[in-house]
Amino acid sequence: MSRPGGPRTADPQHTADRPAAPPGRRALVFALMMAMALAALDSAVVATAVPQIVGDLGGFSYFSWLFSGYLLAGTVSLPVYGKLSDTLGRKPVLLFGIGLFLAGSALCAASWNMAALIVFRIVQGFGGGAIQSTVQTLAADLYPLKERPRIQAAISSVWAGSAVLGPAVGGLITTWADWRLIFLLNVPLGLVSLVLLARRLSEPHRERAAGRLRVDWAGALALFLTGCALLTAIIQGGHAWPWLSAPSLGLFGTGAVLLALTVVVERRAADPILPGWVWRRRTIAAANLAMGALGVMTIAPTVFLPTYAQSVLGLDPLRAGFVLAVMSVAWPLSAAFSQHVYRRIGFRQSAMTGMAVACPVLLAFPALSGTHSPWYPALISLALGACLGITQLPLLVGVQSTVTVSERGTATASLLFCRQLGSSIGAAVFGALANAILNSRLQGTSSALPSTGGSILDSLSSGATSGAAAGPLRDALATAVDWVYVGAATAAALAVLALFLAPRRFPVLD
Repeated sequence: MSRPGGPRTADPQHTADRPAAPPGRRALVFALMMAMALAALDSAVVATAVPQIVGDLGGFSYFSWLFSGYLLAGTVSLPVYGKLSDTLGRKPVLLFGIGLFLAGSALCAASWNMAALIVFRIVQGFGGGAIQSTVQTLAADLYPLKERPRIQAAISSVWAGSAVLGPAVGGLITTWADWRLIFLLNVPLGLVSLVLLARRLSEPHRERAAGRLRVDWAGALALFLTGCALLTAIIQGGHAWPWLSAPSLGLFGTGAVLLALTVVVERRAADPILPGWVWRRRTIAAANLAMGALGVMTIAPTVFLPTYAQSVLGLDPLRAGFVLAVMSVAWPLSAAFSQHVYRRIGFRQSAMTGMAVACPVLLAFPALSGTHSPWYPALISLALGACLGITQLPLLVGVQSTVTVSERGTATASLLFCRQLGSSIGAAVFGALANAILNSRLQGTSSALPSTGGSILDSLSSGATSGAAAGPLRDALATAVDWVYVGAATAAALAVLALFLAPRRFPVLD
């Protein structure tokens, strides 16, 4: 290993493992982008079809698990797929993930009730976890460091396009066709990607130790069960049941016991699913913590901004979606530009700059909340997207550049896992914060107003509360969202502090 700017000595293992540029690379990149589009489009399209799905299948009280189950399965499986791609190769893991996602999509389209649809969405989530982890890792495998930002920015643009096109596609389908078509559309898209990857993707020969291939299945199962218990407690706490209720305490207690068991199993494993070096290396540990804080931070605009735009500013759903979409568009554009920043000042300094600027950008939201114009939240979203682009991509590319090919899947998966875990924690924390502020602000108001924060959105969106009566509701919601953005700014500050743990110059392998 060597540091940028000093004499470089090639790492023999890294040099031997580095794959040559494959033939037909454009077709391969197109296939990777199509594979990522499966995971990126899914939730954005499904969200628009919820009313039609509930009207057809029933089960309104459980529909949130359409998204929670998918997120849970994708998150807990990320470390497993990362390690398997290092052990078995990227291609078999990615093809398996796409096949599993397509099978889940077909089953979702054939669902006969809400319970079946939730189970099949979990199947989709397991496939989506393999897709996200392996595509991001392959981008680093197939491109040298100099070209890597371009391919990563192209993959990021898939998420931006999905954020803009997803609701429109879902709206058209649910308006003019049956909701089951939403899931069936994944099949031709995925099959094209599957065929292209099977034909075009070639990997270098992997040297394996003599004897039978050993996979840490005990560690994978322990890690999976731990993630399921803790993430279910985080996602459902405060919504499906109170935080201090028996289900929450039971899940957190079970998760703590399983976590201790996972540590024991992984320490005894010859080749653990989540190896200790992920946290012993300063660069990767600091980047994981920063990505977790980034996941917490991004929940504020993603979850609360559309609600604010519709309920406080009075925008229709289309314009409210635009307010958030500008962040999704600015993010990949900034990511593509970030290479010029981190090549000049380094990976760590680039990420720290992005998070440091994000703090005042987020704090500008409550400072300007008295201005009831849709342009100020849109401009804040635009600036925030630019900050995220020069933060996330340098961390991803930087960490991938500090490990060998045989470790890259595990390192990449750890970053994505921490980001999604942070998003789950952020949703729970900010949701509890917003509810507490709403309920506090509504105490002592007119009896004609909703008595709890949970009924505010329904009251405002349905028009049941209007005129002078709607004023206190909008003020309460605006105050709650203001404090959520303050919490997001705190998460950005924590990301900056976490990055101080990393070396100033990432130890990049030649």
